[in-house]
Amino acid sequence: MRLIDGIPVWGDPVEEGALRQIRRCALTADRVALMADHHKGYAVPIGGVVAYRDKISPSGVGFDIACGNKAVRLDVKAKDVRRDIGPIMDMIFEHFEFGIGQKNRWRVDHALFDDETWKHEAVRPLKASAREQLGTIGGGNHYVDVLVDEQERVWIGVHFGSRGFGHKTATWFLRKGNAKDGMDVDPLVIPAKSALGADYLACMELAGRYAYAGRDWVCAEAARLLGAKIVEEVHNHHNFAWRERHGGEMLWVVRKGATPAFPGQKGFIGGSMGDICVIVEGIENDLAKWSLYSTVHGAGRVMGRMEAKGKYNRRTGKCIRPGKVTQEMMSKRIKSFGVELRGGGLDESPHCYKKLRRVLEAHEGTINILHTLRPIGVAMADTEDPFRD
Repeated sequence: MRLIDGIPVWGDPVEEGALRQIRRCALTADRVALMADHHKGYAVPIGGVVAYRDKISPSGVGFDIACGNKAVRLDVKAKDVRRDIGPIMDMIFEHFEFGIGQKNRWRVDHALFDDETWKHEAVRPLKASAREQLGTIGGGNHYVDVLVDEQERVWIGVHFGSRGFGHKTATWFLRKGNAKDGMDVDPLVIPAKSALGADYLACMELAGRYAYAGRDWVCAEAARLLGAKIVEEVHNHHNFAWRERHGGEMLWVVRKGATPAFPGQKGFIGGSMGDICVIVEGIENDLAKWSLYSTVHGAGRVMGRMEAKGKYNRRTGKCIRPGKVTQEMMSKRIKSFGVELRGGGLDESPHCYKKLRRVLEAHEGTINILHTLRPIGVAMADTEDPFRD
């Protein structure tokens, strides 16, 4: 960790665009920090931690409210899953809905739909579509993985958030608060106890419950498809705001692409489709206090989506600018890592991401790695997703 203009920053090299964004955030926040997987986001950088005594930032939470990860350990044998990984991935890819705007073919009922918050004008029109989308995965970097740990135990890992419901809810509040549009703009910051702030927090909490319900359902269904029982689970948001005590004062801590890591708290952190994932646990450490007990949420991108896959004329389909990643490059990397892939676009190739081990090394001393998981099966959409983190 190093201090840059008084801001604690993890990782090397430091991305200048993300650093400029967190500097701008620091002008209105009481505490800020930048995790090692940082890169530019909308107004607030991915990997940014921004805290306020009495304010909240919808820009900080972002468009994919409550995006997060869940990992569950199953009671099946790794050798059996490895043997049948092709048919298993076919089954997962067929059973779940990947891609933008998809509806779940399976109706998922949940008590959250009885919540009084649905009466708020920001979310009332979204209830029907949210019910239809609950349990869908989305596109971009959202996935369902089959993983094996260092003890040859099988895990299911998932990554997605509150889907179109969260995106439209965030959009409503950003417009209502007159937020500036764009990447390099001032974040929207509003008093937490104002009418708009209180309404936002209530709707954010509802989106959080919705995201948890979706990830719970997908993990339970994946276990059922494998004929397995869940024996351990780790679940966490990484685009959310929590009311927490730090240094003797209460703060609204907004983590955008950052995983909570209080001492003893477990988290699931994914890499790319050709890299490890980990189960971590926060530990007490002076550096952890600087991060407001936060850590990375993934490996972090080193290549933009258009840079990876190229740019095409939507009308004619002709290439305007070729991408840096080819299908051959991606397939070779995936095959060498031993992954059975379903879906996945060139903009999600391992070439687009940092190595997770190096990113985690930057946070050494603030987290313990409890388990290292290797993906043997990955299912993703092959489309970009506006609802991703």
